[in-house]
Amino acid sequence: MTLNNSLREMSAMIELETRRLRHDRTEIYTRAVQPVMWLAVYGTVMSHVRDIPTNGIPYIDYITPGVLLQSTIFVSVFYGLTIVWERDTGILKRLLVAPASRYATLIGRAVASGVRGVVQALIIFPVAILLGVKFIPNPLYTIAAFLMLFMVAGGFAALSMFVASFMKTRERFMGIVQAMIMPLFFASNALYPINIMPPFLQSIAFINPLTYAVDAMRSLMISGNVASIPADFVAIFIFDILIFTLASISFRKIIE
Repeated sequence: MTLNNSLREMSAMIELETRRLRHDRTEIYTRAVQPVMWLAVYGTVMSHVRDIPTNGIPYIDYITPGVLLQSTIFVSVFYGLTIVWERDTGILKRLLVAPASRYATLIGRAVASGVRGVVQALIIFPVAILLGVKFIPNPLYTIAAFLMLFMVAGGFAALSMFVASFMKTRERFMGIVQAMIMPLFFASNALYPINIMPPFLQSIAFINPLTYAVDAMRSLMISGNVASIPADFVAIFIFDILIFTLASISFRKIIE
């Protein structure tokens, strides 16, 4: 297996995802409804609650990075559902006999998920501005924030494919994923600071990759306090490497 073949396989996955987005935008728009409601309803209502310490940041601004990540992750985790469906229909087996490594197939799917996640966030971004969210007007910070979003989307897509390798039915996969994602979201700093959590939740938040992703995006887009950015990117990079490795090892179980 040559590097060129692997790159060609990954490029094919990205091109396929781009064509899907170009020809059918309905799913992107419908999936944007939930995060917009989070901002428009929950963010607006909770802005009147003064007991949540946000270091002087308006509450709707405070939760916007977490909402952007939430919408991206919900798109990413269902890539595993596609894998289960392709296995049941026989498409995946034909794909895996092609002259491309399984690792390239996995990375290609994850990168395609990152592309879709960024497109999803680009739809929500202007809505947040219309709702009064004040982003830092620094193009480099914005690019870095979307890079973080892209990395997280790819990592969670790989995580979903790792889970899919152990699931025999789509219903079971969806149940496991939903039971996994929502606790991760609430056990992060997406909606409230870590220091007001109970001690056991603080312990979970410390090892939760969403905590570092939200911290990076909030620093880059809202607060401008970028001192922790290098550590946040290192944490997500380690998460991605670990999940990609585990998913590639277990990928063969999907067709067994």
